[in-house]
Amino acid sequence: MTGGRVAAVDLGATSGRVVLGRVGPDTLEMTTTGRFLNRPVVAAGTLQWDVLSLWRGALDGLAEAFRVAPDIRSIGVDSWGVDYALLRQGRLLANPTHYRDERTTAGMAAVRAHFRPEQLFALAGLQDIPINTVYQLAAEVQGPLLGAADRLLMIPDLMAFWLSGAEVVERTNASTTGLVDVATQEWSARLTNAIGVPAGILPPLVDPGTAVGTLRAEVAAEIGAPAGVQVTTVGSHDTASAVVAVPMDRTHAAYISCGTWGLVGVEVDEPALGADAFAGNFTNERGVDGRVRLLHNVMGLWVLSETTRHWQRDGETIDLPELLRAAAALDAATVPVFDVDDPRFLPPGDMPARIAAWCDEHGLAAPRTRAEFARSIVESLAQAFADAARTAGRIGGVEVETIHIVGGGSLNELLCQRTADRAGLPVLAGPVEATALGNLLVQARATGLIDGSLEDLRALVARTHTPRRHTPRHL
Repeated sequence: MTGGRVAAVDLGATSGRVVLGRVGPDTLEMTTTGRFLNRPVVAAGTLQWDVLSLWRGALDGLAEAFRVAPDIRSIGVDSWGVDYALLRQGRLLANPTHYRDERTTAGMAAVRAHFRPEQLFALAGLQDIPINTVYQLAAEVQGPLLGAADRLLMIPDLMAFWLSGAEVVERTNASTTGLVDVATQEWSARLTNAIGVPAGILPPLVDPGTAVGTLRAEVAAEIGAPAGVQVTTVGSHDTASAVVAVPMDRTHAAYISCGTWGLVGVEVDEPALGADAFAGNFTNERGVDGRVRLLHNVMGLWVLSETTRHWQRDGETIDLPELLRAAAALDAATVPVFDVDDPRFLPPGDMPARIAAWCDEHGLAAPRTRAEFARSIVESLAQAFADAARTAGRIGGVEVETIHIVGGGSLNELLCQRTADRAGLPVLAGPVEATALGNLLVQARATGLIDGSLEDLRALVARTHTPRRHTPRHL
């Protein structure tokens, strides 16, 4: 056998998992040792993340990983961005509030009293979207928890703290907050002071690939790990990890990390802060090795999953593969293309009614059958993906010749093909497990199992994971 072992804790918006990886110069293999649901809960009128359930799932998955491979060298954690936990003396004060909670409306109004959107963009380089941490914290200031807390940690850093005791925030996830100065890549005192974030609550920022400590003794005992197992920061924003594992030539490619959200962009060396990036609502998030992920957040498969959940609430069973086959049999010209980025599609709720209302407001015939709704969603996502990829290339100075789709959305054959058709460019789909692979690769490099540049890591992905090609056809 070649290569060594590392483990990834990968937390998504609907589920989490633990992945055991074996990585070497010509080896990149992974086995899932734990999978668990991520089910947000409403308590006292607030939508919250059940992070203790996620922690329990992570521990169970890690215990199985060490049972299979006692020689694991390192553990790394990635998750979605923007959300945070508040602690006092190492104790969690409350479940983190979900970014889809409606409190962000009040937060946006509070921040607007200090900064216009273009000023925020110049300072932090992020697109103006309600979920950004800066808006959440502006709303948090009005409540009791922020004043009681002495530490703020992003979700993956909370897990790393529980694993190791290290109180740090990794830069790729910090870059989603709107609180990091785009020029210095450190916390912006101008921003934090303006919205009332207490001094000292934000921990030091560290780069991906940093050894932040070893497993706490009690954690090691619970999961059957030997002493000295390292906890390593990765691209802790899941998109940052996913982009590591996109087998692309970044000088001629755009990527789409497609799951609950569709993150569409290009990789560049410097932030794009011009008027065209601001007008296009593009964001400059940090990537591994100091790269910049110039991208646009498209609402993603959330629209489809929330649509099917609404039907299931009525007691119906939805077979998604069968639904997509029925959708693929329809003529695309018979369904409307709607703006998936309309803010009405962000919160949970009756998604079919919202789609119908949007169509009615814009003089379009709304879908009627379930297959028509599914096809309309796919066509609308494909158009949004094609438009964003094209714009990202233009703003970032990248001549896009290929679009790579990674993540769960790469399994959606209809979506991949229609993105190719609408973009007029080939789409390469996969790997599905890009986020976990990127997590494993950064750990493997940090622990000496492999070496090289980001391009070398991508070349390893290309040698071990062959994508599916979708050639554009006439619309």
